[in-house]
Amino acid sequence: MTGPADTGTGRARPRRPRLRVGKGGGLPVDGRARADEGRHWPLARIFGVVAATALLLAVIAAVVGTVSLSRLNAARADLLDEIGPAVRTGQTLETALVDQETGVRGFQLSGREEALASYAGGLRTEQDATATLTGLRDRVPGLGERLDRIETGIDAWHTGYAEPAIAAVREGRPVDSGAPDTGRSLFDPVRAAVDDLQTDLETQRLAAREKLDTASAFVSAVGIVVAVVALLFLVAAGVVLRRAVLHPISRLAAQVRGVVSGRVTDEVEASGPREIIMLGDDVEAMRAHIVRELDRAKDTADRLDEQTRDLERSNRDLEQFAYVASHDLQEPLRKVASFCQLLQRRYGDKLDERGDQYIEFAVDGAQRMQRLINDLLAFSRVGRTTAGFTTLALRDVVAAAAEQQEAPRAEAGGEIVVGELPSLMGDRQLLLQLFANLIGNALKFRRPEEPPVVRIAATPVGRPEEGWEIAVSDNGIGIEPEYVDKVFVIFQRLHGRDVYTGTGIGLALAKKIVEFHGGRIWVDTDPRPEPGTTIRFTLVPPRVPRGQAVAAPTDEAEPADMSAGREGTR
Repeated sequence: MTGPADTGTGRARPRRPRLRVGKGGGLPVDGRARADEGRHWPLARIFGVVAATALLLAVIAAVVGTVSLSRLNAARADLLDEIGPAVRTGQTLETALVDQETGVRGFQLSGREEALASYAGGLRTEQDATATLTGLRDRVPGLGERLDRIETGIDAWHTGYAEPAIAAVREGRPVDSGAPDTGRSLFDPVRAAVDDLQTDLETQRLAAREKLDTASAFVSAVGIVVAVVALLFLVAAGVVLRRAVLHPISRLAAQVRGVVSGRVTDEVEASGPREIIMLGDDVEAMRAHIVRELDRAKDTADRLDEQTRDLERSNRDLEQFAYVASHDLQEPLRKVASFCQLLQRRYGDKLDERGDQYIEFAVDGAQRMQRLINDLLAFSRVGRTTAGFTTLALRDVVAAAAEQQEAPRAEAGGEIVVGELPSLMGDRQLLLQLFANLIGNALKFRRPEEPPVVRIAATPVGRPEEGWEIAVSDNGIGIEPEYVDKVFVIFQRLHGRDVYTGTGIGLALAKKIVEFHGGRIWVDTDPRPEPGTTIRFTLVPPRVPRGQAVAAPTDEAEPADMSAGREGTR
């Protein structure tokens, strides 16, 4: 056996180049060590910073929004709940005072009680308005002082003019000619105080309206700023996440796809966050491991190729040796048998019974040796080449095999029953030899008291294109279960040569032929209602062409009794 680099020709075959394993030719750098250098943030920190920034911006936006909304609500409350009602009530108070003055003058002029209706209505309205303004005096700046002036003036006008004038008209006294001037002098300060109140409330109303407008504009500005900041934050966060996370992941994924597509020599270098670096270095470690395994597998393949070539050469030499040995042994054996027979014929009358027996033993041994050599030669020829594989009808092959066994069948009075058989790919000569062996065995190992019956049937294995299972059954002596594996071993016999003839190579040859056709052969051990043996085997269509082997040269002078190896033997 030659070494891995020696092919027997004296020349060393070149090795395949080794692949680079990792950075610097060694193992890849540990990603955790690189990630712990401090220069690479983990994903948790990156997402934490982004989340913290988003939370801070959200808190600031919430605080500013709350403050702006509070200002807006305060301005709206000042205008709608305080200044507005005060302005409306002041106008109502002014109208009520004018109604009172008009009612008193009309009553003085007409003396009719109906003229006091406007005075009475104005008095009630004045009281309601005064009560309303009193409730607002603490919430409207300056309202209390001005309301006190108005109430003082109204009381003075009532006591100094309105009530005496009404009492005088009701009592029928003449009206003092100076009373109107007195009433005017008392009512003008009230009118002026009310006007001042209205002017001040209007000023405050305009200020509150401006404050409301300012607060509303501030809320709108805050909303716009918050929206712009949120948009900018999203854009910035997207850019940061893309550059810090997505881009490194995409780059790592592209490198991994390159390794998957076959570029296993390209190193995987990751960047970015700590977890991505660790993942990249783990992928690099896996790539380096794959490269090492590929190198190891290629070395193994190189060795296997060399060993296969050595075995092929050895097989060719052995086949040539087997053929030459079997061929060269034929002549000495024929010479031994021939001269023994000549010796018996010429000197038979001079030999005693024991001498004749010795000569018969010698002739029988030479003939048996010749049959063994022929069987070995036939056994070695099986499986050399598939050049003879053709599509053939199995029924025709079985018919030809049965015709070869016609003499022993007729002698035993037996019957061969052939069922439906398929057409399949195979070597006709080998399959013919297979069925001839199996039919011959079935006829030979029969029971003396009953004619042999051989049945051959086929069933598909799964779908018909997946192969067929062939069964060859007989009603002979059968095979004990403990011998079902032994019968397929070459030269193994279950009976003595004096009981059943043969070399013990028939079923071994059948096994080799079946395996050459991609199937397997076995003895069916399932219980049968009748005695006998069932040999089952499968024939599978060839899927991959087998290698062509060198065929041994043929021998035109091969003796006629070479066909002895095709006798059915166990």
